[in-house]
Amino acid sequence: MQNGHVTTPFGRRPMTLALVRRQVAAKAIKPGKAADKWKIFRDASEAREILGLQDRSLAILDALLSFYPENELRGDTQLVVFPSNAQLTLRAHGIAGATLRRHLALLVEAGLILRRDSANGKRYARKNKMGEIENAFGFDLSPLLMRAEELTGMAQKVVADRIALRRAKESLTICRRDVRKLITAAIEEGAEGDWEKIESVYVELVRSIPRCPGLSDLGRLLDEMQLLQEEILNTLDLQQKDEKISTNGDHSEHHTQNSNTESTTEFEPRSGKEQGARLSQSDERKREALKAFPLGMVLKACPEIAAYGPGGAINSWRDLMAAAITVRSMLGVSPSAYQEACETMGPENAAVTIACILERAGHINSAGGYLRDLTSKSERGEFSLGPVLMALVRTNGLGEQATG
Repeated sequence: MQNGHVTTPFGRRPMTLALVRRQVAAKAIKPGKAADKWKIFRDASEAREILGLQDRSLAILDALLSFYPENELRGDTQLVVFPSNAQLTLRAHGIAGATLRRHLALLVEAGLILRRDSANGKRYARKNKMGEIENAFGFDLSPLLMRAEELTGMAQKVVADRIALRRAKESLTICRRDVRKLITAAIEEGAEGDWEKIESVYVELVRSIPRCPGLSDLGRLLDEMQLLQEEILNTLDLQQKDEKISTNGDHSEHHTQNSNTESTTEFEPRSGKEQGARLSQSDERKREALKAFPLGMVLKACPEIAAYGPGGAINSWRDLMAAAITVRSMLGVSPSAYQEACETMGPENAAVTIACILERAGHINSAGGYLRDLTSKSERGEFSLGPVLMALVRTNGLGEQATG
């Protein structure tokens, strides 16, 4: 024994202590244990990166398993196969001799097979008088059976990591797209903010995405992109609040003037019923302008808008209003037309109206003109979102039933 290695007979091949331990462990397999050899092979294939194997290594493992006659590896049977190099090369699709030896060594180092050497280093089987194999020398498949559960766990981890990586890529792509749309919409509308600086931060983030990113890289980049998105939304939200305060002040002043004019120019007395009906209609218009429909109902009626929400989903009214800004720009609705809608209907209902227009975009020639018309009708008390939403809910419900 030298430097932690045990030398085999004739000094033909060094053997590490780890390999000796694996040989001892392989002999301790419970006699009743069994596993499908091809399932084990599939698990090893999934876990090849963890095991340090290449495609050629797996091709040779596949060839070795084909020399074992049963589909199940069982602890109470002989698990040594003894093909010659020529036979292995043939079943491994003509792998060259040097390549064959190198990948056999990789399989041994990975702990998937063991060498069972004969005294002269040849591979063969010794049979008894009944023709049954009494002893065999070649490649022992026992480690595959011994590590069947471990290999399954490795394969499941690889699959889980692959799914997590794909989802992280999708999340980053969606967030990246949403940030780009928000910046573009803000610049087009002339929204207040240092959009040049924000855009430069966005460009640098995109440039820092590696060609083959890992899960940790994607997680870090997604966090940074979401922080940038949050900053943009906060900037737009503050501006929208300022505009709403200003709009409410103008509206109050306008309402006061209208009330004074109405009181001074009304010469003929009105009946109680007529006056009550007029007040009722006015109150109804105000209630409608301030009314916010259930978000779940809006999303059920207008599912298309969800794709434009932060992260490709809408979880709050704030998300819906942010999505409406993006969709407004996409539909070609001018900022002034949308502002008028917000002033007349309220920002929530204006966002819902944009969602309804998006849902029916294929049937509307000019989204901007259509929105202005709805705004005028809403101001006169001739437009209500309720029936529109209910009609879209029924339409989408019928569509889902037909698809199902």
